[in-house]
Amino acid sequence: MKAVFMGLGYIGLPTAAVAADKGVQVLGVDVNSMVVDTINSGKIHIIEPDLDTVVKRVVEEGHLKVALKPESADVFLIVVPTPFRQNRRPDISYIESATRAIIPFLKEDNLYIIESTSPVGTTEKMTDLIWKERPELKGKIYIAYCPERVLPGNVIYELEHNDRVIGGINEESTKKAIEFYKLFVKGSLHPTNSRTAEMCKLTENSSRDVQIAFANELSMICDKAGINVWELIDLANKHPRVNILQPGCGVGGHCIAVDPWFIVSDFTEQAQIIKRSRETNDYKADWCANKVLEICQQFEDKTNREPVVACMGLAFKPDIDDLRESPAKYIASRVIAEVRAEILIVEPNVESHKSFNIVNSQEAYDKADIVVWLVRHQPFLTIQKQEEKIELDFCGVRK
Repeated sequence: MKAVFMGLGYIGLPTAAVAADKGVQVLGVDVNSMVVDTINSGKIHIIEPDLDTVVKRVVEEGHLKVALKPESADVFLIVVPTPFRQNRRPDISYIESATRAIIPFLKEDNLYIIESTSPVGTTEKMTDLIWKERPELKGKIYIAYCPERVLPGNVIYELEHNDRVIGGINEESTKKAIEFYKLFVKGSLHPTNSRTAEMCKLTENSSRDVQIAFANELSMICDKAGINVWELIDLANKHPRVNILQPGCGVGGHCIAVDPWFIVSDFTEQAQIIKRSRETNDYKADWCANKVLEICQQFEDKTNREPVVACMGLAFKPDIDDLRESPAKYIASRVIAEVRAEILIVEPNVESHKSFNIVNSQEAYDKADIVVWLVRHQPFLTIQKQEEKIELDFCGVRK
């Protein structure tokens, strides 16, 4: 069994490595030559626990090789990003580009799978593209959609143990895709059609976005009412049928912060709660930034000097290095742009950044007048509180 993985990012590389570790002969393909060289040397270009060990092993064993271009195989997986444009409509150009790249290598009985998060109907569009370019293969290859559902920081385990939803363009394609995933997935494999599988992925992330929006909205209400939101949620969750999530400074990442718009863009009239929740979570980042600006102005008015501000965290969630769509990054950028003060930027999971001068956590805390907790990283939890500091806790570090 030989599989080509188109895309070696936060999902593509771990999936390719796990498949290779189970005996699949994997060729990973990426457009970035640095990524290709890094992985071929047995190293990784992203932070993910245990991934470095698996990649080193499968590269040394010869089960994983990486190149800039695809070649003939039994299975082709599309695992590339699906960004959205400024009008918040999804951009499937990466999926189409990756598909076009493998079309010349397709042959009878091949299996083509899209794992990239996709608007409903994308698998059918790519099917039409393949039939148009290779009409002789119509009805002779298998085509399916199977979204990932993993948690950054625990990807290796969840890739193997989580259930998967697999939807083919026909029953035969679904069965063929299930046979492939059985090679490295221990979780249950649930068959459906491609449209339902596409919507399932969007639904899962939209559901979480709605739940987070409730918590974030509640946090803003509690701030206005003078109530400790962390205590309130803890007490409310004592109810046997209540499970309120923890608020934060917004929602980031390439899934929850993006996927709901895929539904809203195609079903604008129907997706009212989904749209409003997405707007609430986007607004929370601006609300947090405005709070920081307000406190900085109060400090300057009171002391007649500009404060030193420490922005603690840039990642979109705790204990990872992923800054995609990060509300913390957005807030830090706004504070730098709009506050007349010395701004210290802390992100313990990133050694350097082209836009920020990264500072040590404890040093930043000790030097700062105002400490802004943006991400609940584990190292932050051990920093002892100094009473003279003004602390804005948007993520529950001090709860």
